[in-house]
Formats: sequence, structure tokens, C-alpha cells
Amino acid sequence: EHEDTDLLLQALLEEQNYGAAAAEGAPCPSVSVSRNNPARRDCLVVAVLCFGNFINFIDWFIVPGILLDIQKYFGLSDGKAGLLQTVFTLCYMLAAPIFGYLGDRYNRKIILGAGLFFWSGVTLGSSFITESHYRIFVLSRGLVGIGSASYSTIAPTIIADLFEEGKRTTVLSIFYIFIPVGSGCGYMLAAGMAKSTGDWHWAFRVTPCMGGLALLLLILLVPHRIQRRTAVHRALSISGTIQEADEKPDVYRSAKTTWCQDVGSLVKNCSFVCSSLGLTAMAFVTGALGMWMPLFLYRAQVVQGIAPPCLQESCNSSN
Repeated sequence: EHEDTDLLLQALLEEQNYGAAAAEGAPCPSVSVSRNNPARRDCLVVAVLCFGNFINFIDWFIVPGILLDIQKYFGLSDGKAGLLQTVFTLCYMLAAPIFGYLGDRYNRKIILGAGLFFWSGVTLGSSFITESHYRIFVLSRGLVGIGSASYSTIAPTIIADLFEEGKRTTVLSIFYIFIPVGSGCGYMLAAGMAKSTGDWHWAFRVTPCMGGLALLLLILLVPHRIQRRTAVHRALSISGTIQEADEKPDVYRSAKTTWCQDVGSLVKNCSFVCSSLGLTAMAFVTGALGMWMPLFLYRAQVVQGIAPPCLQESCNSSN
């Protein structure tokens, strides 16, 4: 009887997508996590995903790091300069739920790789936009936001599948620490490249090289298909399928839920709603500070006579 139960569980797992199956009817090559040394493989996967998150947030804060140079190059007012980050944020916000939906139903590794390749390519292309094509530059920032949304939405779900409940929070905290680390490095990279080359465009040509390396590591080290580790975790499928326990222990049956049912369930979760609202408020404040604080400090120094006004490129972005 125990063997029959194991066979039933295995059949259910094979039928489930877990965000890693290819299109219906198409064979999906499977590279399972190594059973001989799963801990080492899991650490490599997390390292690759952290590296990608690091690059992701460098790209987020390249523009604020050299905002003064960009303003002078395109002849922008503060309102038009702020539009760059507004378009980025809106595209990111609208694209994130779409990638969440796709990540639950299709191969997450392919979506991650495509998003990484897309935003790196757009970032590189934006470095060649001339001063008469400001609107194209704005469009490029929106496209980068779409690519970033694919990564930020899907990468944590892979980590959640790799680790059991006791380790998951710790590993995710390591993954998310690269948000402030990458953001800070975005400022320094942008200002450093502008200062060393005398041309702010070079700030947009470094991260695509790093993105190419991250894509190669993603292809080589991240498994094509990842199954969740524990039966408790398998009981709640992110793909919109709930495994409900029968009367017999360790036996589960599939119960499909609709997207509206999933959203309704989340809305009733007060902890989730309050956490989301709190994070939104924090992102609003820190996003505004991150965008405008370097320029504010520079203008304050000019008014006090500490720093000279920037009359030509490249401007001082040491703040």
C-alpha cells in the first residue's frame, strides 16, 4: 500500500507544471537537481540568481547616478528627467503580474534567460541614443523595466522550490540583500564610468557584459526543471493547483482554482495586504530619494558655493 501511495504521488508530481514544464504536448528536457550532492548544486543555483539580482538593481540605479549628465545631454527639465524613472516603474509594475502568471505555467529558466538577455540588450542599445531622440531613451527605460520584472518576479520562486521551510527564509534574505548592494553599486558604477571615460554613455555598456556572463551561468548551472523538496510544500502549488489531502495520509488529489479565486484568497489575507501596502509606501519614499537625492545634494553644494555649477559634460556625480 505504501508503494502504491508513492507511485500516486510521483504521478501527480509529473503531471504538475511547477512553473517548469514546456508548452503542452511538447517534450520538456529535464535536468533534476543532483541527488549525489544536492546542497552544492543548490548553492550554485542561488549564487547565479544572486548575481543576476545584483546586475538587475545596478541597472535600476544607473540613471540616478548620472542624472545630471543625462539632463544636460538631452536638455531636460526636472519633470522630463523624472519621467525616465516613472516610465520604468510603471512598466515594471504592469509586467510583474504577467510574468508571475507565465512563471507558474511555463519554463521559468527560459523566461529568466529571455528577460536577462532582453534588458541587457536594451541597456546596451540605449547607450547609443543621440540627444535628439529623448523619447526613444524613455522607451528604452520602460523596456528595461519589463525585463527586470521578469527576473525579480520569477527568481525567488526557484529559490523557494529548492529549499525547505527551515532554510528558505535565510536563503531568500541573502538573495534580497543584493537589492541595496546592487543599487549602491549602480550609483558608483555610473559615476565612476562617467568620470573615467568622460562620457556617461559608457555607464550603460558595462552591465550588458555582466548580463552576458549571468546568462551563460544561468544556462549551465540552473536546472531546466526543479521540483519542490517537501511533501508539505508540494501540497500548495504556486501554479494555481491545490493538493488537498484525502482521508488516507500522504495521498493528495488535484483541485484546480481560478485566477479570480486565487486573488480573492489573497485579498482576504490581512497580513499579505498590509505587508504589500507597507512595502508600496516604503518603495515610494525610497524610490523618490534614490532618484533625486544625489541631484539635490549637488544643487545644495552649488548654492552654498562648495561646488561649481556644471557647465559641460561630464558633471561631477560624486554624491
